[in-house]
Formats: sequence, structure tokens, C-alpha cells
Amino acid sequence: MQVIVVGAGIAGLNMALSLHQMGIQVRVYESVARLAPLGVGINIQPSAVRELDELGLADAMAATGHPIRGLHYYNRHGQLVWGEKRGLEAGFNWPQFAFHRGRLQMMLLEAVRARIGGENVLLGHRLTGLHEEAGQVVARFAVAAGEQIEARGDVLVGADGIHSAVRRHFYPNEGAPHFNKQVLWRAATPVPVFLEGGTMVVCGHFARRVVIYPIAPMNDGSGRVLTNWIVQTNVASDLPPPEDWNRKVGKDGPLAAVGDWQTEWLDLRGMIEGTEEIMEFPLVDRDPVQRWSFGRVTLIGDAAHPMQPTGSQAGTQAIIDGRLLTQLLTDGCNVEDALLRYDALRRPQMNDVTLINRSFGPEAALQLAEDRAPDGFAHIEDVLTREELERFPREFRAATGLDPSMVNDRPSFVVPA
Repeated sequence: MQVIVVGAGIAGLNMALSLHQMGIQVRVYESVARLAPLGVGINIQPSAVRELDELGLADAMAATGHPIRGLHYYNRHGQLVWGEKRGLEAGFNWPQFAFHRGRLQMMLLEAVRARIGGENVLLGHRLTGLHEEAGQVVARFAVAAGEQIEARGDVLVGADGIHSAVRRHFYPNEGAPHFNKQVLWRAATPVPVFLEGGTMVVCGHFARRVVIYPIAPMNDGSGRVLTNWIVQTNVASDLPPPEDWNRKVGKDGPLAAVGDWQTEWLDLRGMIEGTEEIMEFPLVDRDPVQRWSFGRVTLIGDAAHPMQPTGSQAGTQAIIDGRLLTQLLTDGCNVEDALLRYDALRRPQMNDVTLINRSFGPEAALQLAEDRAPDGFAHIEDVLTREELERFPREFRAATGLDPSMVNDRPSFVVPA
């Protein structure tokens, strides 16, 4: 079997490693001519860390990422609404890691080139069309001005992100991503260690929030940690700002959004003022679709289920997509049936998660706290019942498969011979 993977992001590179692990020939095609470690933070949950561990990447993850041991929700006054353990401390057999997204991608790229050969990662190849012919997929790529090449395979996997050319082939009238009338300012900057050094924090409410988590030690003797921060706020415009990972902006927007918010454990305004580069993104996703698999072609990751970053699920679910798809491609059934089974197993669940994320996902308790106690509280139990506090994260864990027993006890997706 020969598989064409379109896209060399986290989803596509994990897909390539998984297929190679099972002895399947794979080649990755990426439209960008040069891959660089761009972006800011990303969380990978234990369910996906397990998969990367089973690919032999445990040491690489430990050297690249930062373990997350807790998750805290605070209102805009810095008062704790909810806290829970994460990763190993929550009973998983694998940690939760936060990474600089670009460094994680480079870690995976290095492993792909080492295992399947650099000649099987083709950069500067932009997909321009595809069709099936004589039991194979034929993909056309633009490689230079006016020059095109063809590639043939038994399967084509679209892992080319929210603006997927593969998805657009099957949904040509889908249009631009859905803009949720919120803007995110994102950055990574060194700050003093906060909350014992391994805690992810979400502050605020639906209309305005701050997300902060460590992604790597500085190793410079300063006692600081490289920290990812996001400031997210409503905007009145129906027109989103450009989607550009490299679009840098000034500090006025995030500083105005944070206002006079204060916490005892970190100077929020000082963090923003001390940041050298801030990037602005629209909060976008896409409406769920009713089909991912078409003959010998299917979608994974953001090409299949582009979702809001609420709940730290996008990268995690992209990795699981690839591992499950690898299992189904190697269980003895024909290719088209394997892709249909993958579609039936993954798409309904991911469609649900996409819609849950639009309603604030596991962070809904923060909005209840803001609605009921906008001026703060003496005791959170006076504002939300214990059942309410526990319900939102419990329901989200069930929807996303992030329960320790579900992750620890299930059989491996991919079992090499």
C-alpha cells in the first residue's frame, strides 16, 4: 500500500509516522517551501501523548515540552472557581504536555525524516487537484511557476488544515471559516514560575478571558519559564482580521482587554508589556460536515474538524485521528471500507466536540460565576453548587474521551507485528 499525506503539520507528520510503524509506504506533500518552528503554545492531552509514546517519542517529548499537572479556572477578580489535577496527577499513565507548537512540529518532522527518509517529505508541493483512476488516487501538485507533477497512491489523507485543499475539493462551496466574533492575541514570553510551575490557567468569562500555561523552562538560571498566553475578547465587527500565523500587532489590544484584572500569582499587565512579539488571530472554526471519506480519500485533523481551542483538543484529536485510521487501514478490510469505518467512528464524536467548544466547553462554569457574581464572591459554593462545578468538566471529558480509565485501559490503536 502507498499512502499520500497532504500536509506536514502535526496531523500529517503523526499520520506518516504511524503508517511507517506498520510497514506502509507513505510520502508527505507540503505546500510551504520551508518549514520553520512558527506559532505559540499547544497542549497535548494524555490520550495523544500515549500515541506519541507508542511511536517511540517519549524522550523527545520530555525534552521538548513541559508537563502540565493542574488546571485552574479563575474569575476576572483572580478568585478560584474550579481546580483539577491533570496528567499523571489525575491518574493517567501518561502526562499532559504543553509545547511550543513549532517545536513540536519540528520534533515530529525530524522523526519522519529519520525514519522514512527526507526524500519522502516533499516541500513546496501545493495540491491543485485529485481524482481516482484504475483503483488509485491521482493527486496533482504545483511545484513551481506553471509546473505540475502527479503522484499516485492507494489512499490520500488530507491533513492540510483549516484551509484544506482536499476538503475544498469535496466541498467547493463551503467558503471561509466561521468567524465567532472574537479575536485572540497570542504570544510566548518568559515569566517567573507561577502556581508551582505546571499549571494551566483560564481567567475571565465568555466575552473576555485569558489563558496562560508554561511551555518550556528557560534554562538560563533566571528561574523563569517560557509561557504561552492568550487574551481573547469579543469584537463588534462581522469581518475577521486576517488568518496569518505571522501577523504581529502591538500591545494596546490585549492590554485594553485585560484592563485592571489582577491575580496574586502573576502580573498580567506586566506579562503583556514584557512580551516582544504578539500575534493576532480571529477565533474561527468550521461547521461540521456529514462526510469525511470519499472513495480512497479521507480527512484528518483540522482538515476534518477545525475547532475552537477551548479545552485543548485540536492537536490531541488530530493525533488520535491518525492512529485510529492507521489501525483501520491495517486490519485486513479493503481501503474504501476502512475509510468509511474511520468516518463513522470519528466524525460524529468530533462534530459534537466542535459544537461543544462553541459554547465554552468545560469552561462554562466561569460564565455562570460571572453571571451570578460579577463583583466576585467570598466562597464559590455560594455561587455554584458542587454538582454544577463538577458537571461541565465531567461532560467534556466524556465527550472527548479524556477519562483515565478510557485512556489507560483500552487496547493500543497500533500494534506493530
